[in-house]
Amino acid sequence: MSNTERRVGTVSRGIRCPIIRQGDDLAAIVTESVLLAAESEGFALHDRDVISMTESIVARAQGNYCTVDNIAEDVRQKLGGETVGVIFPILSRNRFAICLRGIAKGAKKIVLMLSYPSDEVGNELVSLDKLDEAGINPYSDVLTLEKYRELFGENKHEFTGVDYVDYYANLVREMGAEVEIVFANQAKTILNYTDCVLTCDIHTRARTKRILKAAGARWFAVLTIL
Repeated sequence: MSNTERRVGTVSRGIRCPIIRQGDDLAAIVTESVLLAAESEGFALHDRDVISMTESIVARAQGNYCTVDNIAEDVRQKLGGETVGVIFPILSRNRFAICLRGIAKGAKKIVLMLSYPSDEVGNELVSLDKLDEAGINPYSDVLTLEKYRELFGENKHEFTGVDYVDYYANLVREMGAEVEIVFANQAKTILNYTDCVLTCDIHTRARTKRILKAAGARWFAVLTIL
């Protein structure tokens, strides 16, 4: 066996950088941070190593982001500012929640349709075991908030301890909009409530838009959040 044979697979390290602000020289900051980290922790840099940056710090350095008020105005202009269906969002306090504030601020009512038993990245609203016990088929059954609570009660996130159903509902109300929550996995279910729809799923958004338009949603009022 060769003494130069590679013994370690891919190694991933998180590099701590200073707070990034608009106008900062991101290339210089990242370069300096990586070199200082390597010196501090005693690791070497090699050809073909990869340094990746999150989109958020790039946006901050470029000033490429919008406010809640910007989102609200966009929603009013594109969706009319009345009842807006918001479907299949992920459950997140620091990602989608901020977007939801702007959406709610730009509408009179939000019909929030949540996928279940979990969102598309695995955040659970109810366990599969509880669905089985209740005889619920998530592929076909539509649940109102009242039915969801009757069957499953309060379900807090395993790690954050947040009840996202309450959290999102209260957030919408704080922005001055009425809210109705529905649990369903068929995109066209939202058309029973409104034909102005904002599809918030990520990986399946193209399919969701196609299904909605084929089912009768107004073509100009089916938008994605991305």
